[in-house]
Amino acid sequence: MNGQRVLVTGGAGFIGSNLANRLAANNDVIAVDDTYLGTPENLDDDVEFVEASVLDDDYPADVDVVFHLAALSSRNMHESDPQRGCRVNVEGFVNTVERAREEGCDTVVYASTSSIYGSRTEPSPVDMDVEAHTAYEASKLARERYAEYYANHHDMNVAGLRFFSVYQGFGGNEQHKGEYANTVAQFADAIANGEAPELFGDGTQTRDFTHVSDVARACELAADEKLTGVFNVGTEEAYSFNEMVAMINDALGTDIDPEYIECPFDGYVHDTMADYSAFHDATGWEPQIGFEEGVERVCRPYLEDATETN
Repeated sequence: MNGQRVLVTGGAGFIGSNLANRLAANNDVIAVDDTYLGTPENLDDDVEFVEASVLDDDYPADVDVVFHLAALSSRNMHESDPQRGCRVNVEGFVNTVERAREEGCDTVVYASTSSIYGSRTEPSPVDMDVEAHTAYEASKLARERYAEYYANHHDMNVAGLRFFSVYQGFGGNEQHKGEYANTVAQFADAIANGEAPELFGDGTQTRDFTHVSDVARACELAADEKLTGVFNVGTEEAYSFNEMVAMINDALGTDIDPEYIECPFDGYVHDTMADYSAFHDATGWEPQIGFEEGVERVCRPYLEDATETN
């Protein structure tokens, strides 16, 4: 993407800021964020930051491309306040797309979720049947239906990306998420500080861990190709939490055992894995950062801090 005027909602958040910073090298990028889960400190100086909610009607929308990443991005946030979750995730999506459409924008890329696949040890294709078991999942499925409306009724290019378990680490732009950060970031931080990470059950649950740089690249490709439809963004590889902890210990040179606790959530998803073939066919995208390298990247800042301290 080059020479475009771009809006990234949720642009000061974890994924949004990585995308905004990536695009700002060759484009005019506006990051809109209400700072509930984001911080402008995540953004490079050449990104224009606007503090606003996606429910507002006064942030810039005269753009060529919209990347809509703003959301209440966890199950727990939604279950504690389903009405607010619906307003932000559904009404906020419609408000953003409608305002941009009225300004002449015809290309939107937005965040959906892989949570709707439930627990699967086999790769999940985008055409399989899905269900909403949480308010969060319902809100993301509602986005997909509204996206279908905008594509069909207004002839827009609207691509939904179902992200799998996206991570970067507290040394990147994920630290502000705290307890809502990916488990890779949380466990690495705990182990680096001499604490035992808490794993639900026996630690055999698996995730398709996808590095945020691969996700940001996927977003850009979806816009470049002016895709319409829904696509998975993941690695087609899954690692257990036990394996992840072992890899973190190896990377940090530590030997800290996890603490196993009872899972506090009903309907907890035990296993996930992407089938990203449809997105690969459409764009040529494939992940570039394997999980072992990704864990090393997460752990590197702690090793550098230790070296500087010594």
